[in-house]
Amino acid sequence: MKQEQSTRILTSLLSGAEKKVLVWLAQRQPRWMTSDMLTAIGVVGAVVVAIGYVLSSFHVAWLWLASLGFVINWYGDSLDGTLARVRHTQRPIYGFYLDHNIDGATMSIMCIGAGLSDLLHLSIAFSVLAVYLLLSISVYINAHLKGEFCLTYAGMGPTEFRLIMIVVNTLFAVVVPLRTFALHLILLGRPITLGAFDLIGLAVLIVLIAIYIGNFVRDAKGYATIDPVKPF
Repeated sequence: MKQEQSTRILTSLLSGAEKKVLVWLAQRQPRWMTSDMLTAIGVVGAVVVAIGYVLSSFHVAWLWLASLGFVINWYGDSLDGTLARVRHTQRPIYGFYLDHNIDGATMSIMCIGAGLSDLLHLSIAFSVLAVYLLLSISVYINAHLKGEFCLTYAGMGPTEFRLIMIVVNTLFAVVVPLRTFALHLILLGRPITLGAFDLIGLAVLIVLIAIYIGNFVRDAKGYATIDPVKPF
């Protein structure tokens, strides 16, 4: 099977420093640690995130567990590919298939966990997940058509997202007014109450939609130029 390696485009704010840290960690992993084991650790981290959010409905202190889950998820998800590159044990076909299937699964786990908590409406969580998956599909299409695998948008990547969520969790854990804030609205004739976490989720959703539409228009124009309409 022929495998074309896509160019990884990493332009996030922390990508340079993160790469150095990941290489340092990869060089110090025990010999029995494998990339697949790290991938599994990343999944465990996503499950911990979901559990932390669900349990936060009973006590806000469980948000610290959700934040720990983001750290665990980063460790496994970010280090698995780096370990393979450091050890020269890359498996491009298997790695591409496994890594990006797992990415979709872990994002689904985390979004559903947040949506099942009292912090975030499930509909907002599902909307964020849907647009994230649309962006992922766009990335995979471009990897096939252009040989470019863009992992960041507007200087933001998965690591920056995790850090933002850890900061948000910390603020909600220690700032009482954030947890008690409520915005009462009438939407389509039905009353709805939005908390501060809901508003953050809506802001994330709007940004993701804008990024998706902008990328779609840009890429569609580019592909139209490459593949113009054929005259009769």
